[in-house]
Amino acid sequence: MTTDSPSKRETTAGKRLRNFLIAIVAIALGVALFLGLRTETTAVSLEKLNQASTPLEVAISNGKPSMVEFYADWCTVCQKMVPDIAALEEQYADKVNFVMLNVDNTKWLPEMLKYRVDGIPHFVFLNKAGESLAQAIGDQPRTIMANNLEALVTGSALPYAQASGKVSKVSAPVAPISSQDDPRSHGSQVVN
Repeated sequence: MTTDSPSKRETTAGKRLRNFLIAIVAIALGVALFLGLRTETTAVSLEKLNQASTPLEVAISNGKPSMVEFYADWCTVCQKMVPDIAALEEQYADKVNFVMLNVDNTKWLPEMLKYRVDGIPHFVFLNKAGESLAQAIGDQPRTIMANNLEALVTGSALPYAQASGKVSKVSAPVAPISSQDDPRSHGSQVVN
């Protein structure tokens, strides 16, 4: 029969306590990570902006000016602008219609052709009668967008009527159309 010395028993007990504490911490971190991943995020997304947007048919007939955004879920520039667009929508929601049109939905092809959308995000500012006043293409600073919205609300000339910034090019269409009328042809960019 072998007897352990008191110092050897203390070392074994110390290792067990350390291992027990490591296991408890690992379990606690695992539970925290699991719960953290399961919690719903309140961050604004393109999908949330789309769900909250005014339908185009309503926007062009309800007597309020509108800002129409052509976007796509894969568009990194569109995603980057989400916080600014959400803040502007919160500020101007009672005065301006915010319309979101996904370029990947062929339903919006006539509008894409009408407004010559070949890069996104592509913003079209419509007056109260639904007529196009100006367009802004690509990444726009919030101040430029706010100035345009303020002018839209007051009926003034839009100060940044032909603003252009960094864009995501629109990919090939789902439905075949002639190359002359294809807004995704990456041809020359004409802004009215």
